[in-house]
Amino acid sequence: MKNSTKNQLRIIGGVHKRRQIAFANIEGLRPTPDRLRETLFNWLMWDIEGSKVLDLCAGSGALSFEALSRGAKSVHLIEPNLEQLKFLKKNLVLLNIENAKVYASTAQQALAKINESFDLLFLDPPYALNLWEELSQLVDEKLNENALIYVEADRPLDSLNLPKTWQKIKNSKVGIIYAGLYQKVGK
Repeated sequence: MKNSTKNQLRIIGGVHKRRQIAFANIEGLRPTPDRLRETLFNWLMWDIEGSKVLDLCAGSGALSFEALSRGAKSVHLIEPNLEQLKFLKKNLVLLNIENAKVYASTAQQALAKINESFDLLFLDPPYALNLWEELSQLVDEKLNENALIYVEADRPLDSLNLPKTWQKIKNSKVGIIYAGLYQKVGK
């Protein structure tokens, strides 16, 4: 029998502030903590409105739902786990969100099919898979010049081999989590 236990988190700001969204109880699924989400969206305060967002490893969807709540124009969520995918779709319906697209595949598979460019990227892959370098190289061409990139990892950001065109502009550390905001500069 499938593990259909669910967890919940709350949206911190925007039109859906204080709303609860559910996510599956899956090993390795770890939503960005409230404190770090608050820091991130303070960093993005003036840049989120009207942005096209790509969430490469959506997981709980916490970052995407927060971005949508704060005025993102559209969000593309990529999630390979079918159990969690159901939760993402239910949350979109619950919040009456229509400007989101969900992909039931790995980030690598979805990136091969996406023919759009983005203003904001969330790169927060499962830590154990060590996908930062691979995914950053694959997604770089889909980012607009001056796009903002949020990276979350369990190791120092300088060790992730991110593209040279990604310039770190802010960073933080909460517990074991290293977080950074980058901007794509040049080609």
